[in-house]
Amino acid sequence: MQQTLLIIDAQQELIEGNREEAGVADIENLIQNINTVINKAIGEEISIVFVRDLDVSNGEGPGFQIHKNIHVPETVHIFDKAATNSFYGTPLLGHLRENEVEHLVIMGCKTEHCIDTAVRTATVNRFDVTLVGDAHSTADSAVLPAAQIIAHHNQILHGHYNVDHFSVVRNSDEDLFNPIHHQYR
Repeated sequence: MQQTLLIIDAQQELIEGNREEAGVADIENLIQNINTVINKAIGEEISIVFVRDLDVSNGEGPGFQIHKNIHVPETVHIFDKAATNSFYGTPLLGHLRENEVEHLVIMGCKTEHCIDTAVRTATVNRFDVTLVGDAHSTADSAVLPAAQIIAHHNQILHGHYNVDHFSVVRNSDEDLFNPIHHQYR
């Protein structure tokens, strides 16, 4: 089974914040867990794709780049997007289809926006998804603290399905590239 690790909006300014917007919660653990999963993907020869949001730091400079403490292997693919949806207006879906990917492991930022949208869009597009529950984050909203937003999404996206394709939530210390989606079929 072909798999891809998809890391969304793990950009310097989005993670750390700026004058207008707060950074995401629990940055140190987020970055540590992202790097753990990247190293697992490298060890298992899983392809890695980063998606960057062009709205971050106006699409330029150090703030736009992948966070300085995240390990970016030389062999990754990097796609830029202009929408919340990583599949909209990007070569991502074509890339995944061309490489016959069936399973996506997803992590990054922000939980209730780009992560939620990617998980749901992926299942509609016939991918099974593993969301890394301790490797996505967001900032506090006007209604809920970040920890509650993350916990809520981990709960609602675990077992989410679109008839034939499912999302499950597992943590970075688990065997993420050994999918368990068959348990839902």
